[in-house]
Amino acid sequence: AAPLVEADKEADERHYLLWRIENGVAEGSTEIPKGEAIPLEYNLAGLNAISFDKGCYIGQELIARTHHRGVIRKRLIPLKFVDENDKELEQAVAPGSDVVDDASGKKVGTVSTALGSRGMGLLRLDAALKENATLAISDKRDVRVKAIKPDWWPAEWTQVLEQQSAVA
Repeated sequence: AAPLVEADKEADERHYLLWRIENGVAEGSTEIPKGEAIPLEYNLAGLNAISFDKGCYIGQELIARTHHRGVIRKRLIPLKFVDENDKELEQAVAPGSDVVDDASGKKVGTVSTALGSRGMGLLRLDAALKENATLAISDKRDVRVKAIKPDWWPAEWTQVLEQQSAVA
């Protein structure tokens, strides 16, 4: 496939947004809510946006404790919106839509950004990345949601989940 952006050529901003969505990279206060976001859930440690050597910044104790315990239950994950036949659905989902486990009806997370058939959302990892996950949009059960683990994620982010599924 041709690259979304070529050197020395002007590109549409939608290409950059699509790249960010497909890689799970949040940007700005609409995607990372001020005052309520935990930076580790938004993949900022993997993007080298958090220092674990420097102390004395607001929230440093919580961030360091959570990081060293290694338990992050939710993360910002790239999403694909499809129908029952796995056909991609364009403009079918709006930001703020709830993602639910279709089997149990429980809320798994929320879509933060959507562009065409792609999006990003803060989802519970145990439900989003389990094998045979059946995720849907709460008010549009015909819209299926596929969570996609980005290639750049460190292996330890999902090792706990893989170990849990191996035991089960």
